[in-house]
Amino acid sequence: MTISKLLRLLSLLLALTLVASACGSDSGDESSDGTTEEGTDDTSGEEGGTGEEVELTQGGSTLDAVRDRGTVVCGANESLPGFGIVDSAGEYSGFDIDFCKAVAAGVLGDANAVEYRPLSAEARFTALQSGEIDVLIRNTTWTATRDGGEGATFLFTTFYDGQGMMVPASSGFTTFEDLADASICVQSGTTTELNLTSVFNARGIPFTPVVFAENTELQPAYVEGQCEAWTSDASQLAAFKSSIEGEGGDEQFIMAEVMSKEPLGPVVADGDSAWAQAVEWSVMATVQAWEFGLDSSNVASYSGDNPEIQRFVGQTTDFDAGLGLDPNFAVDIVSQVGNYKEIYDRNIVPIGLTLEGSPNDIWTNGGLMYVPPYR
Repeated sequence: MTISKLLRLLSLLLALTLVASACGSDSGDESSDGTTEEGTDDTSGEEGGTGEEVELTQGGSTLDAVRDRGTVVCGANESLPGFGIVDSAGEYSGFDIDFCKAVAAGVLGDANAVEYRPLSAEARFTALQSGEIDVLIRNTTWTATRDGGEGATFLFTTFYDGQGMMVPASSGFTTFEDLADASICVQSGTTTELNLTSVFNARGIPFTPVVFAENTELQPAYVEGQCEAWTSDASQLAAFKSSIEGEGGDEQFIMAEVMSKEPLGPVVADGDSAWAQAVEWSVMATVQAWEFGLDSSNVASYSGDNPEIQRFVGQTTDFDAGLGLDPNFAVDIVSQVGNYKEIYDRNIVPIGLTLEGSPNDIWTNGGLMYVPPYR
């Protein structure tokens, strides 16, 4: 046998050996009766992981848990007029509260199937990370560090806000520079506190922060004159201005300058895309309904021939978006909670913030409320 023939034979034998080896190295071990048992090596923490780990993450364990429980546990505010507040009877209401209800209606078909967990600004991400809540809808600003460092997934922005400054009108202060050496009330554990320090230091304006954990402590301190100004999201300042003046307090002035971008919206824990999608599309359904001209009075009785609307209201039997939601989820949300404009008008307009011409208007009116198509 020539050397070339010998080399070709050895190459063939080597190839056959590799094929046989590969066939015998499957993730399961073959038992003596020919059946396959699951492998027992602990590789879930190694790069690539196991198929079961990926399936669990993508399969929506929170969505399953919520449906088994029959309620959505929503982290909320209990002391912010217009957004999240509790009355003397223990009933929650507000813009963010309505979006908690929208999620419950979308996932469970019942807007009232919500358990509210009042959370301080400092405790909200801990509650989300620990699994104490299913979703956080509590005037929470989307930032890079929160997105990357809090184990949190930020979803569709429901309210575009910005940080402002409020002072008693009698003070005569109209600009940030007027507040040199002033004491300024601010809530701890918020982007507000960081923005105040950053902006005032950059502009060389000395000030003294007066920090409070909750607005329920901050408001009376401000009214009593413990600080000369109050900084917070402009929407919050509008709400508290209305509250203070409505209770016979001094007239308040909100400065025109805005010192930051504050996109607010729902937040879920990282690692569960199915739950994130269910929450996001439930929230976005309120905006899509508004764009379609659907509201709580007509969404359930739509009888037109627009195929996009028919899909949206579940009248197209051959369409499934794969979101794990019932075909009529949008009808449940809008009929029970309302479209975005209804939610805004019910909660935000009474605190003095109009919708028309604001960033929170629908995109067809020049606003930023724009959602992906439901198709």
